[in-house]
Amino acid sequence: MATPAPYNQPVPELPEVETIARGVHQRVLHAQILSAWFSRYREPMKTPLRQQQNALTGAWFLSVRRVGKHIVCDLATQPPTPDSAPTHQWIVHLGMTGRLVVTHADQPIVPHTHARLTLHDGREIRFVDARRFGRLELLDLRKQPAFRGPGSEPMTIDAHDFAGLFQSRKVAIKAALLNQTLLHGVGNIYADESLFRAGIRPRRLAASLTRAQLERLRVSLQQVLTHAIALGGSSVSDYVDANGVRGFFQLEHCVYARQGMPCRICGQPIQRIVLAGRGTHFCRQCQR
Repeated sequence: MATPAPYNQPVPELPEVETIARGVHQRVLHAQILSAWFSRYREPMKTPLRQQQNALTGAWFLSVRRVGKHIVCDLATQPPTPDSAPTHQWIVHLGMTGRLVVTHADQPIVPHTHARLTLHDGREIRFVDARRFGRLELLDLRKQPAFRGPGSEPMTIDAHDFAGLFQSRKVAIKAALLNQTLLHGVGNIYADESLFRAGIRPRRLAASLTRAQLERLRVSLQQVLTHAIALGGSSVSDYVDANGVRGFFQLEHCVYARQGMPCRICGQPIQRIVLAGRGTHFCRQCQR
């Protein structure tokens, strides 16, 4: 059985997953998988091990991209051409402590490595997950629809659609932001940071927000996510990128994990409450 996760351990969110997906894409585009090895543990395998091995062995990477908090690898059974369409998708969810790194095959295999894809040039893609809350899934697009994620994409959603998600919901706006069936990819860190920048308290009912406030929140969310991606995400726990390098956005957090510290705007101490089961950070002075 997987070890229980500590309370409120940060989970990789959209910027971290985007950073990893971009890094893997740059390193494995059009590479061929010669073999696939998986550990004996059942937890990471959303699709049976043998089915993943059979589909991955011999496949070529067409692209690696993010959908919500998932890393989607588009694969082809034939060498890539400009008009190649994927026949399979290998989908990686990092869970709480998952890592997806590209390394040389002669590098030491660290504990808790659950997947190793050997590429034609001697490199490997390795999935490492100490707590085994991550998931590995294989879709055969000749028989199944492509993966689309559970909700709307926060980086591209427009003002009308964003307001439509929240304006009638009688739940705290922080809880609504964490609902992956509404917006997929937003988690605790970036919900707190976006609400601070928008000047909105996390306990405010979503339905009580005006269209102007919702638009301010949408813009703040997209700005925060864009800036976090530029800085490689937030490394506040196990997160590293595809090269094993930590991110830097945690150095610019305004509220997350800064309880008791002075607000960067007004100097009042940052507060921490538990909302929707998650540690929630905000400034009483700057957020209304």
